[in-house]
Amino acid sequence: MSYNMTQLLLMVKEEAQRSTIDRITSAQDVYSLLHEYSTADREHFLLVTLDGASKVINKRVIHIGTINQSLVHPREVFRPAILDNAVGVIIAHNHPSGTLEASRADISITQRLKEVSKLVGIDLLDHVIIAKGGYYSFSEDNKI
Repeated sequence: MSYNMTQLLLMVKEEAQRSTIDRITSAQDVYSLLHEYSTADREHFLLVTLDGASKVINKRVIHIGTINQSLVHPREVFRPAILDNAVGVIIAHNHPSGTLEASRADISITQRLKEVSKLVGIDLLDHVIIAKGGYYSFSEDNKI
């Protein structure tokens, strides 16, 4: 595969932005931080823990599922968040199929994790679905 100079510069700029994201201010920041999972062949359920200034404390793979499913339990999400002394969390997962639509299971786990977040006192700020063609944000769609 060959690239022209403009394409190469754009790729370098995008990679530099991804590697320097330390504060999350939008779903685009989440997508940039986790972009490497957009092309994974199995679902990866991801957790980003944040401090009070929305700075990234850590990013983790919580679970690797099948080509179209990833099962996750709230304790797997909130245990690392508690250990990180996180104020907020963002969950994300990729869709290997490329679809950016939230499934019933995606909506259900988001609602369940939102309820648990209230109990443990750590804000669930967003759930971002990542695919090759972009991302879908529950927060931007007012679904969280």
